[in-house]
Amino acid sequence: MRVLVTGGAGFIGANFVQQTVHERPEVDVTVLDALTYAGDRRSLDPVADRITFVEGSITDAALVDRLVGESDLVVHFAAESHNDNSLDDPSPFVQTNLIGTFTLLEAVRKHGVRFHHISTDEVYGDLELDDPDRFTPETPYNPSSPYSSTKAGSDLLVRAWVRSFGLQATISNCSNNYGPYQHVEKFIPRQITNLIDGVRPKLYGAGLNVRDWIHVEDHNAAVWAIVDKGRAGETYLIGADGEKDNLGVVRTLLEIFGREPDDFEHVNDRPGHDLRYAIDASKLREELGWTPRYTDFRAGLEATVEWYRANEDWWRPRKAAVEAKYAAQGQ
Repeated sequence: MRVLVTGGAGFIGANFVQQTVHERPEVDVTVLDALTYAGDRRSLDPVADRITFVEGSITDAALVDRLVGESDLVVHFAAESHNDNSLDDPSPFVQTNLIGTFTLLEAVRKHGVRFHHISTDEVYGDLELDDPDRFTPETPYNPSSPYSSTKAGSDLLVRAWVRSFGLQATISNCSNNYGPYQHVEKFIPRQITNLIDGVRPKLYGAGLNVRDWIHVEDHNAAVWAIVDKGRAGETYLIGADGEKDNLGVVRTLLEIFGREPDDFEHVNDRPGHDLRYAIDASKLREELGWTPRYTDFRAGLEATVEWYRANEDWWRPRKAAVEAKYAAQGQ
């Protein structure tokens, strides 16, 4: 099988590429990545000699057409994905998430290639903190930021191409990922790297916002389950029953580092900060037989902390600039 992975130098994509190379040696992997600030070719170093890497944009129709024409499957991770950045400047999110996805869809339609689209639970908006419900594939879309609205739009493009043109495509909407190679601007790696540096973690507002955490390896195993056994045209939600509020995550990290539970700093809350995400992954589990391996969140965090301790040369060059940007925002 020849697989084209878009965004394969980003956090989840790079982990997907590494897992695929190690677990499916028969798969020929090509990575297409624009290497924006969120992509890092070094994240592919462990498998660099076993993949083909192409630097380029998913909005480049000629390049996309050529690469898709050489593939049997496209797994589409490429996206602008940081909420705060989308509030500062929505334009890259429109270009990558909407125009880029459209460009890929036209190429896979032309060449008759199987397509899997990676999306987010943020397309559904948020839930109240005391709401017993969780997101399902039938939950109406209600995005609350330029980021989540462009991801919602890209999902709808895929659905339209399936219905209008018979595209062999699936969609997955996943909860918040954590694990190796995640950019230090994101919540968990930011707190881990602060603690490594002896700096108090930063907590948005009261820290009551809830996210449904999943280890990146579990996410990517679920993606392969969908590619292997999922039904064309279907949407599958990926989650590992990992609901934690931000305060609880920070306190778990403080405990891992041997620090006091209140040794953190409150910072200004993010505009439009969604209250709670929660995934009902029963369709994925019951239809495709997928189950997560990382069911102990603390153990997953401990492994992630050890990765950041051991790979300071990967994240250190970005740290100062990220913290300067957050400081300018009062965060």
